Amino acid sequence: MILGYFHKGSGLGNQLHRYVATRVLAKDKDYDFGMLGQFKGDDFMKIDKGKEAPKMGVTYFDITGRTLLPEFPQTDFGVFLENNIKDEFGNVLRWYDPEFNFIEDNTIIDGEFQDERYFGHRLKEIDEWLKVESMQLDENLCIIGFRGGEFALYPDLFLPKEYWAEAKVLMLQNNINMKFEVHTDDPELAQKFFPDYKIIHDIGINWRSVRYSKYAIIANSSFYILPRLLQHYSNKNAFTVSPRYWARRNTKVWSMPQNYYKCFTYL
Repeated sequence: MILGYFHKGSGLGNQLHRYVATRVLAKDKDYDFGMLGQFKGDDFMKIDKGKEAPKMGVTYFDITGRTLLPEFPQTDFGVFLENNIKDEFGNVLRWYDPEFNFIEDNTIIDGEFQDERYFGHRLKEIDEWLKVESMQLDENLCIIGFRGGEFALYPDLFLPKEYWAEAKVLMLQNNINMKFEVHTDDPELAQKFFPDYKIIHDIGINWRSVRYSKYAIIANSSFYILPRLLQHYSNKNAFTVSPRYWARRNTKVWSMPQNYYKCFTYL
């Protein structure tokens, strides 16, 4: 059995990447799978969480190697931590870890797992695993996925107004009849950025809208990755504008190279 973990402090996007990685690995290896922790999307997405984890032997620390997870079951499973590299300043650079392909049965896996190479070959199955109620959206509607919250506290991370303005120009060049709607975790801040657009703060509606809209401008948040990749898989005419350098667009450094997705248009 491969066991994945829904970190308590993780957002829905990070949780879904861990879930997808767990199921893809189990599918590729013909192993059973299970998920530990509480899933934050239960209200609108009914996922198969696999088999219940057995209770056995040892304690476990999270991916940082420091924080004990008391809610983790006592197991004698092996542990796989996705390999990450630190730069000279101690910042974690997230890369694809090929050792993922050599994980053996009866292992707990922990990491971000956001590189397409972990899951891209099974998007068809992932679309079934992450099934939600479909939405019929205006063909001329572009969803703006705006991330505020704690992101706004970090100048290197938070996307400026210039990014959104340039992305809207790019969208209008693609479709002069484009209309815009904002989906966000931070409606108060979004209102300051987009005073003339409808703003929606509902995790289920947000995820489904990003999934089913032909057009989207997204922030550098894992929340938007899988729904947009699934839209591109099902609609070859989908168009997604994403920030180049992902988490460090403002300093022009690919601190997370795993967050490059070839079907996105980068700005």
